[in-house]
Amino acid sequence: MKCIKKVIKIVAIVLAVAAAVAGIYFAVKKFLDKKKAVADEEANFVSCSCCEAKE
Repeated sequence: MKCIKKVIKIVAIVLAVAAAVAGIYFAVKKFLDKKKAVADEEANFVSCSCCEAKE
């Protein structure tokens, strides 16, 4: 019975670590996607000719 409890504890620890890694992965992926979207907005910016005439 003690052996089964140890195995269950080890499996629970492995699952907890895997869940933490997956959570960190999705958080970082969401952050990088958001950062990339902001960079794309700046790259696709089209200036207005009326603003250029003032300069």
